[in-house]
Amino acid sequence: MLTPELVYHASVTVTVGLLFALIVIWLRRDLAQTMAVMGGTMIVGLVGLVVLQRVESGLVTGSMANAVREAMLLLIAIGFIRIALVFLFQGVLKRLNVPRILADALFVVVLIIFALYRMNAVGVNLASIITTSAIVSFGIAQSLREPLENLWGGIALQLDNTCRIGDWIRLDGVTGQIVGIRWRYLSLATVTNETVIIPNSQLTKNRIVVLGRRGDERIPFRRDVEFAVSYDVPPARVVAVVAEALARAEIRNVAAKPPLVVFCTGFGDSAIHFMVRYGLLTLGTEIPTDSEIRLHVAATLARNGMEIPLPQRVLIRGRPHGSPEAHERVLAARSATLAKLELFAALTDAERRALTEGLSDWPYVTDDVIARQGEPADSMFILARGRVAVFDDSAGGTGARDRLATLEAPNVFGEMGLLTGQARGATVIAESEVLCYRLDRTGFDAILKARPELVDSLSRVVAARQMANDATLQGLGADLRARSALTRSADLVRRIKKFFAIDA
Repeated sequence: MLTPELVYHASVTVTVGLLFALIVIWLRRDLAQTMAVMGGTMIVGLVGLVVLQRVESGLVTGSMANAVREAMLLLIAIGFIRIALVFLFQGVLKRLNVPRILADALFVVVLIIFALYRMNAVGVNLASIITTSAIVSFGIAQSLREPLENLWGGIALQLDNTCRIGDWIRLDGVTGQIVGIRWRYLSLATVTNETVIIPNSQLTKNRIVVLGRRGDERIPFRRDVEFAVSYDVPPARVVAVVAEALARAEIRNVAAKPPLVVFCTGFGDSAIHFMVRYGLLTLGTEIPTDSEIRLHVAATLARNGMEIPLPQRVLIRGRPHGSPEAHERVLAARSATLAKLELFAALTDAERRALTEGLSDWPYVTDDVIARQGEPADSMFILARGRVAVFDDSAGGTGARDRLATLEAPNVFGEMGLLTGQARGATVIAESEVLCYRLDRTGFDAILKARPELVDSLSRVVAARQMANDATLQGLGADLRARSALTRSADLVRRIKKFFAIDA
């Protein structure tokens, strides 16, 4: 029979549950929907009890009233237990990082205790049920064996801190990030947007590889990228050149510590084998980051004339690489690029042609540091293809970086190093795949000594660019830039003539 005392206790329980729900919503806005659902469940149960109290006498049988009463009490219990556990674990004990699976298990246990309590309250003899149904109990226990193993496995994994949500693990050849640990299974999200469900019992029986974590410390995940170079180049030089180039490059997701290293790993039939070992900051990006490493290695080897050997074959081609025709096309492309640049506008076709013979191709890829501010320099770069960014890194040692300009091909940079021999005045970084022609002092010396009048036109172009960079940093107006450029141009004429030993 539904007594007023039972309805009163149910009302108090619902009131306390709703108060807990409001506190949880205030602390965790993202749990508002869950709290609303559980609060609604309790209210439905309470309303059902109140209605049942009024119409109980009109029901045909007492057993029907008992069934409705217990169903309403179960709704109130489910809502209250869930809200109370969320309040406890995600509110009061939030800082302790209690595993969610423990709350799920506790919910089931408390619900079973409540069910046993209500069965006893309505007069069910639990002792006789257990005694007379031993075979049934054994069958139920056997059927629950695997779910209990999964439950225990999930609790054990989280309590001993083996795995956490957000960890990257490898198990039975599957690699992914843990996105959920429930009472029955663990879910992994792979880099191919697949979700793999693994029963918790398997996790306690098999070897798990946790990536990028040592104890409680997050560490960069080590990656190895292999490449090969022909026997024509001393391996020590390959290691030094590639290590220096990769250290200069600003490659995303590559850790600064431990530093990237290059090893010589073996000697093959036609090549010496090397390996780049680096620390990966963001797991799940290993394929694109490996690709970036390979692109930088390939560009570095190309800039330094180091060959990546291929199996030897005999190829019949109409126009073999390195033929006079191919060389002529390369020179023509270089000369056409020079003709588009203001810095070389004063040169004759013959002078541009002679200059192209002294150029060398220097390819770069995205994030390669082509020039570093403050480095010694005696050469310049002609941007034939791609885009670079020019930065000022001298912000008082704070690590700040000011963008001075973005240069699109065709363009030039580093001209002060060529014309005056002074250190690099800015840092230049590739923002796409880039092809530069590198021009050193020896390639320009003969032309300037033959035509010293070129110094004046060159100095005006360089002075105008320097003033534009200064204006970017200082906000100078166009008139002030023009007046300052004239003064700076005269000073550059003197410095260029002195550097190239040209008589005034």
